[in-house]
Amino acid sequence: MENLAILLLVIFLVAMPMAYCVKEGAEEVDEWFDKLPYAKQKVTKLHFFFHDRFAGKHNRTAVRVAHGPDTDKSPTSFGLVFIMDDPLTERMNPTSKELGRAQGLYAFSGQDELSLLMSFNLVFTTGEFNGSTLTVLGRNPAVPHREMPIVGGSGVFRMARGVASAKLRSFNMTT
Repeated sequence: MENLAILLLVIFLVAMPMAYCVKEGAEEVDEWFDKLPYAKQKVTKLHFFFHDRFAGKHNRTAVRVAHGPDTDKSPTSFGLVFIMDDPLTERMNPTSKELGRAQGLYAFSGQDELSLLMSFNLVFTTGEFNGSTLTVLGRNPAVPHREMPIVGGSGVFRMARGVASAKLRSFNMTT
């Protein structure tokens, strides 16, 4: 998955147009929840590239942290677990402007087919979403186009729900 650039083509979100959670105190959050029944839902579409580097000697963004007793014999790497802190960039080039990080874990969960369980946060560090997060939790099968559920968020994405659409753009096992 070296230089894995998962293109998140479309993320449909439902988030309330409120202030950043990270800048609010308990009273402001209570007020936000009081207004929630009257707030309009908002759809936000984001497009960025996700770079997962687990091979090579330098600049790894994902590291192997666990494996099952038969993982090395499995054709699907069943039981293999990685922790990641991957850059999210504006363009496919890994050196393009960084918009945030994908932080979490993924585990090879299919015994008979290559699929992963993904659990991670998209942490935005620049722009209008700076300080906000989206939480992705779901199955990531090895198919050309896949979808993973967005199950929550923080800041401007508080109580978000939706789908992350991903497509593998590049794969390199050596660098």
